[in-house]
Amino acid sequence: MILTIPCLFGLESLVADEMKRLNLRDVRAENGRVHCEGSGADIARLNIGLRCGARVLMELGRFPAATFDQLFEGVRALPWEDYIPRDGEFPVKGYSLNSQLHSIPACQAIVKKAAAKRLGEKYGMETLPETGSRYHIQFAIIKDEAALYLDTSGEGLYKRGYRAQGVVAPLRETLAAALVTLSRYRGRDPFCDPFCGSGTIPIEAALIAKNRAPGLDRSFAAQKWKTLPSSVWTDAAQEAMDREFHGSYDIWGGDIDPEAVALSRHNAELAGVDDCVRFEVADAGKFHRDSEYGQLVTNPPYGERLLDRYQAEELYRAFGAAFRTMPPKWRAVILSSHTEFERCFGAPADKRRKLYNGMLRCDAFLYGR
Repeated sequence: MILTIPCLFGLESLVADEMKRLNLRDVRAENGRVHCEGSGADIARLNIGLRCGARVLMELGRFPAATFDQLFEGVRALPWEDYIPRDGEFPVKGYSLNSQLHSIPACQAIVKKAAAKRLGEKYGMETLPETGSRYHIQFAIIKDEAALYLDTSGEGLYKRGYRAQGVVAPLRETLAAALVTLSRYRGRDPFCDPFCGSGTIPIEAALIAKNRAPGLDRSFAAQKWKTLPSSVWTDAAQEAMDREFHGSYDIWGGDIDPEAVALSRHNAELAGVDDCVRFEVADAGKFHRDSEYGQLVTNPPYGERLLDRYQAEELYRAFGAAFRTMPPKWRAVILSSHTEFERCFGAPADKRRKLYNGMLRCDAFLYGR
């Protein structure tokens, strides 16, 4: 089967690399998603093991869809009964880009009607109860071609299960993991986040250092599907646990807000990494570390939600001055949407990478690369 992993724009190559390390076949990246060939066992392995992908979709078919009739007949021709039982709930969502069918609510209604028609005919029912497990249908219509999927993940993969609550403007776990991956941190160097907020970046760094699969402590929609045996999930979890590392790590997070630090400690406990992450109340404008080298990955306030623009710029200046007192072998990855970040920070980045935090256009500024 074809499996598709949607992701934030800018993370496609990182997701593709993850999939290749999981030995998936025919990995192909395009804007906002990565495809591969896989099996039912790979559905479990991807859901449990992916750090940067948004969810795991199982492709059921592709066909031309320039009209509503084409969309209806194309959806109706797909073998929904092979996956959705007679009592299965099947909500529909999707999107359309550069296509004649541009009304999303109308497309949703057509896809729902066509799938219900097929299932009703196969099960001999005029009205489907939809009281059982959920089989979320997704569609993507791009340049008048429709692709139909079943969502195997349920809640997005960024919901690891360790962050029951958060501070204002939290960073998604998938993007935090991507920033740590961009820093090339693997657990050997000291690691710091001076704006830790709810602790997401240091926690994701700890999961990477321990090689702990991020999906081990949560459930997925496809675990309730009769078409996937429970053994694929237990086998995938065991495989992931067999690959874990056990060592000593120097991972630190600081924040000027004591409540954020307390929340970070709580989240680290939930993630099972409180033994290798330290959180302290600290001022990022006075940040310093004496070790000869290390990795700094952080997401300071942008001046759009948490602070006004002037306060954010003053904070960047103080943080930049503090960073320049660090030993020269320290490297940094700093995420910001502020267009004048480098000027305020006081140094041009060695590299920049365009990313998105939700719908917010950002840059990852890489120093010491």
